[in-house]
This record gives sequence, structure tokens and C-alpha cells, in this order.
Amino acid sequence: MARELILYCDESDISGKHFANFYGGLLVESSHLAEVEVRIRRRCQELHLRDEVKWQKISTAYADKYRALIDELFDLVAEGKVKIRIMFTQNYFSPTRLTPEQREMGFFLLYYQFVKHGFGLQYAGLGRESTNLRILFDKLPDTAEKCAKFKGFLAALTHSPGFRKARIELRPEAISEVDSRRHVLLQCVDIVLGAMQFRLNDKHKQKILGKRVRGRRTVAKEQVYKHILSRIRLIYPNFNIGISTGVQGDLSNRWAHPYRHWLFRPENSVIRPEFAKRKKPHVR
Repeated sequence: MARELILYCDESDISGKHFANFYGGLLVESSHLAEVEVRIRRRCQELHLRDEVKWQKISTAYADKYRALIDELFDLVAEGKVKIRIMFTQNYFSPTRLTPEQREMGFFLLYYQFVKHGFGLQYAGLGRESTNLRILFDKLPDTAEKCAKFKGFLAALTHSPGFRKARIELRPEAISEVDSRRHVLLQCVDIVLGAMQFRLNDKHKQKILGKRVRGRRTVAKEQVYKHILSRIRLIYPNFNIGISTGVQGDLSNRWAHPYRHWLFRPENSVIRPEFAKRKKPHVR
């Protein structure tokens, strides 16, 4: 059977206080897919997480359950059976000289960059047999016409130099939109992606309107985020979620690394100081 890579993709927070345009992906080889799905589904059953798991559903009553599910997910990451990538932009860097079409298609143009470069797929098949790539998107939030145009651009990646060299083939019929309720691995992407946009946009600091304290749900989400970060830092000590993960002098690590972040900065951009995070005043 030919080698196959399955990529699950989701997005979140097109706009945010500090960061925006969050994209997340989970990649698994077909040889590991059955085991990965069984382990995640079994853990959900053991935790009595019978409905769709989502970042927005986290509450005080469920925080421990979500932390336990995250442990199963990151055990798979540590074993090399799952790869996870998160991409986002920073409002501090604003793109310039965009055409009207680029502005209109901005969501999809960034998604295209994420798929093309986020997992370092051009390094995924060197010296190996040809590889089929299958992509499952959570339902895309736009018109059928724009979605079809986007999928056409993705399918054309098969003919790009990087994909040809790595012998990666992406057929049009291998690109699909799915219902996340039917795909537990897509739900896992939602949790990790939600945690990162939650922390990077300071949502952990939000307080109940008219009160001086944070809501219980906010506290619970911060607990889950901190647990995710602790699991990432078992792989990369001192991991910084707000910057691009380094490659340690070897570009092929864009593929080899089990977990990575990518702060996408447009080539033509200007600094917008109004979006800089305020530093705490120095106290002598």
C-alpha cells in the first residue's frame, strides 16, 4: 500500500487583541492512523467525554478531563505518531501593498501558506516512495466559489518544486471539508489551537463584567492551557508560544519536529506600535 499522510486542519480567531489568523493542523501517517484514533477515542470514553470535545466547552467540571485527554494526545506526539503545527499572525506587523483580491482572499491565502510550509512537507519524502497527501478541513467559513478556488490552488501544489522533489501527490479528490463532530483528531486540533489563541490574546485575564475577579470558565481554560504548555515543554524546554520555533540549523526539522509554532510575518509589512504589548513599568 502506498504511503499516505492525513492532515486535519482547523482555524480560529481571524482577529484578536494582539494576534490573529490562527491556523492549526494535526498530521498522522496512515500506518499510525488506526492506533491514534483508537487511543484518543478510548480515552474520551474512559473520561466520559461522549460529545464533541472543543475548547469552548471547557469548564471547571471538565478541566481535569481535558487535561487527561491532552496527556494522551501529547503521548502520541512524543512517540512520533502525530505532528502538530500552529500558525498565526501578529497585529504588530501589518501587511502593506495588498491588492483588493489579496484582501478579499486573505483568509485562504494564509491557509495556503500554512498547508504548503507549516509541516515542512517538502522534506517529508526525500529518498522514499511517492506519498499521497489527504487534507480534511473543518467546514470552511466562506462561499462555495471561494472554497473551490482555494482547493484548486492546493491541488496545484503537486506540481510545485518542493512537492515534486519530495514526491508528494495531492489529488483534488483528496481535499475535503468534514464535520468535526465525526473526527476526533480534528477536535484535538481545536483544543490546542484554542489554548494558544486564548493565551496569546490575553483572554486568561478577562474578568466578569462589573467584577474584579475572573470567571470560573476562564480559570479552567487557563489550567488546561498551562497543562498543554507543560507537555510541549517536555519536548522543548522553555518553549515560547509567541514566536516561530527554530530549526536548529537544519531546515528539515520543519518536518522532523513533532510540534512547532509559526509566527507568519508578511514580507511587506509595517510596524503598528499601537498593537505592541505594554511592558510593566520598572520599579526601583
